[in-house]
Amino acid sequence: MTATAAVQAWRRFTGALGVRLVLLFLVLALALTAVFTGGMQRAIGGGWRGLVRPLVADYVDRLADELGSPPDVGRAKALVERLPLSIRISGPQVNWDSHPHLRALRAQRRGELPPWLASGPRHGHPPPMHRLMHPEDDDAPTAGDDTERGWLLLTRRTADGHTVQFGLGDVPWRQRPRSIGWLTLGLLLGLTAVAYFAMRRWLRPLGDIRAGAVRYGRGEFDTPIPVRGDDELGRLAGQINTMADALRHMLDAKRALLLSISHELRSPLTRARLNAELVEEGPSRDALLRDLGEMRELISDLLESERLAAGHTALQREPVDLAALVEVAVHEQVPADVALELDLDADLCTVAVDPARWRLLVRNLVGNALRHGQPPLQVRLHREGDELVFTVRDHGPGVTPEALSQLGEAFYRPDAARGRSSGGVGLGLYLCRLVAQAHGGRLVVRAAEPGLAVQVRVPLR
Repeated sequence: MTATAAVQAWRRFTGALGVRLVLLFLVLALALTAVFTGGMQRAIGGGWRGLVRPLVADYVDRLADELGSPPDVGRAKALVERLPLSIRISGPQVNWDSHPHLRALRAQRRGELPPWLASGPRHGHPPPMHRLMHPEDDDAPTAGDDTERGWLLLTRRTADGHTVQFGLGDVPWRQRPRSIGWLTLGLLLGLTAVAYFAMRRWLRPLGDIRAGAVRYGRGEFDTPIPVRGDDELGRLAGQINTMADALRHMLDAKRALLLSISHELRSPLTRARLNAELVEEGPSRDALLRDLGEMRELISDLLESERLAAGHTALQREPVDLAALVEVAVHEQVPADVALELDLDADLCTVAVDPARWRLLVRNLVGNALRHGQPPLQVRLHREGDELVFTVRDHGPGVTPEALSQLGEAFYRPDAARGRSSGGVGLGLYLCRLVAQAHGGRLVVRAAEPGLAVQVRVPLR
């Protein structure tokens, strides 16, 4: 996966509504926990330390008196064995440390050498090397009266000049905070995963609604949006289905009316053309026949567009040598005196298409280029990957960028007045787009500079 694809995948993931809601809930939970914990520590911690500090100080005074002056190492060892304490004695006569590894690790964090390395071991023994290689095992409190646990490391001086330090020793539960932290993190991640999957399940109707809206936009009303519950999203899906059903009935009624009108107009139009043939020859007769011909083409195009609106069901596919079909259709449209560049891939295999609709497509694209463009006319049929690409390009003035995006819409003409002078009512490219879509493809219109290039891209089956 490339970096761009990874960034796009991450944006899609973080842009999902379910993910954002889970992250929001997680941030709120962490913030509430932090605020509550900090507030309780501020409210209770200070008073608790103030209450316990004098009790601990008095207890340490009693322990120092029990050690005597000079301090008795035997009594100190007995205290360490009986209580979770660390005792360090330093002075002119006695130098002893019950937990040298704790002092060494604190010195290592401060960048200092431990006493047993600076001046050699005295009464204690150096700790094993693995105790120095893993400072995370040191859970003893640090010195300092202003820290949370600084008051747990207290110093007393005896009358004969010895210094006695009391602190916490190797307590059996000193690993518990770390294990509790990992357990809490695991539970938090598990709850986050549960919340994420629950959110995905709840928001699944949104995906159904999006897919249904895409189908309805393509005119596919056969498959309704599934209604998965009686909540707000379920009711929304039901209302959209009701709206889509109403739209489908409205479109069916419009299509039926248009087809009926077109069929009904054919009979009087045929009679009018027969009567026009009996009129005396002249400019009026020619103009009348021309107008009747345009009306006949308009009705035929309207009927064809409504048939193609049904999609694949309107096609009558059969294996066709498409290169030969295109060559014949192009030569039928292009006069001999027009410069033509024909590039047809002779190696194309037989393609299953509707030959009548492809002739219509070629005729409309070539006729549109002849009417509104300038020679030379370039026609190309080739294969790109899994797609069949048919391109018609002229070298005329083209169209403006604003009009380019609207080409292919029904009854749209860049110049509203040109239809009367050059023929066409704005249905040619619209029919080509319907033919391409009925074959599972698409119509692409782009500025060729100079001229206009129209491509029909159809997947090979």
